[in-house]
Formats: sequence, structure tokens, C-alpha cells
Amino acid sequence: METERESQMTKADITEKIADNVAGLTKKEAAQLVDDFFELLRVTLEKGENIKVSGFGNFQVKQKQARRGRNPQTGEEIVIEGRRVLTFKPSTILKQKVNL
Repeated sequence: METERESQMTKADITEKIADNVAGLTKKEAAQLVDDFFELLRVTLEKGENIKVSGFGNFQVKQKQARRGRNPQTGEEIVIEGRRVLTFKPSTILKQKVNL
């Protein structure tokens, strides 16, 4: 049985793999590269722009409208504010590789 640690990859793991697979790249440079990449993703998504990575998938920011809801404890009707949500839709290629 896998432990939780074995079933996930961290940013440090990504950094290490990049440093190991790119000749001449130090771990410090790989760490900066990974940090810059994730910062670019974050800034782009904060602006509400979508990101499409060919062969991997699409990150999309969607606007949810305000709606009526109900407090489950009291039954009182409330208004749930509109908000932006981040979605990820994997590409067909990624789905096929995951389901081998």
C-alpha cells in the first residue's frame, strides 16, 4: 500500500527531477525555473486569463454568479456571493496516458 508521500509529487520533487534531467542546470537554477513557472501561472490566472498547455490540459477561470442558498443548520435562506473558480480540464492525450 502506498503512503500519502509516495502518491504525490511536490515542488521540490519537480525541481530535483528537472535538475537531474537538464545537463548543466544546478538545483538552485532549477528551483528558480520552477518558481518562475508557477509564478507565471499564478499571475496569469489571477488576471482571469486561461492557460492552455498542449498535450496536458486547460486551466480556466470561470465566473460563478450569485445565487440563493440555504443555511443547512438553520434552514435560513441566504445569498451566496458570486466568485471566480479555477477549473482544470485534462487533454485527451493526458487522459489516455493516465488510463493505460
